[in-house]
Amino acid sequence: MFEYDATLKVLLKGSARVTIHALSGLSIARWHDVALSRVEEPRVDLLGEAGDGSLLHIELQSTNDSSMPLRMAAYGVKVAQIYGRYPKQVLLYVGEAPLRMAGEYRPNDDVSIRYKAVDARELDGERLLHSDGISDNVVAILAGLSNQRKAVRQIVSRIAALEEPGRWSALEQLLILAGLRHLGSLVKEEVKHMPITESILNHDVLGPILKEGGLRMLRRQIAKRFGAIPDWAEERLASMSASDLDELSERVLDASSLVELLK
Repeated sequence: MFEYDATLKVLLKGSARVTIHALSGLSIARWHDVALSRVEEPRVDLLGEAGDGSLLHIELQSTNDSSMPLRMAAYGVKVAQIYGRYPKQVLLYVGEAPLRMAGEYRPNDDVSIRYKAVDARELDGERLLHSDGISDNVVAILAGLSNQRKAVRQIVSRIAALEEPGRWSALEQLLILAGLRHLGSLVKEEVKHMPITESILNHDVLGPILKEGGLRMLRRQIAKRFGAIPDWAEERLASMSASDLDELSERVLDASSLVELLK
């Protein structure tokens, strides 16, 4: 699976217009891909340009890093050297711990470079869910949500209505971001109710992901019902398809023994 930052870059550069406007107040007309140094070749995560020529730099971060203020200042200066104007900057934090990074680089009283530091949980999740852009809908899983199950169900429903291959890309992206909020199991549960479940189970990437999640859940159910799982049963479970595992999860409560369940 792709890393969360690669996924977010694709989403934010896609149809996440509401998210971008919430972060910066800008509407991006085009995105740039630029290396800042020929020696180390660091790249800003996202650099966009609005219709009026103003630049927007978005940096993604999943952990608190005390060096971020200096890094943001360095990125801003490099962008200004290349494009002749200093960008509006946003540090978008998607980690689990509380945001502790400052929104300013201030080495002394004479120097101050400010940027916007945003915890993704501060974003209006309901607004993103109601956006016409599927990227906004997927990003909403990182935002503040009053009802996570309802939100996940709404996002999965929107994805199910997409045409292929956009449907598969959006599902992969949702599963990746869900991991940042410990919502992977909930997403997989809702995906099982999609009208295209059989196609998903046969998908090269999503099928194994759902099988892995279903296998973990079924192991817990079996262990709770019948105790430790013997090697022969583990081998039998490992050989089953995702749809077979889903069927077993419905039968596990009625089976009188492990042998009966796996016969």
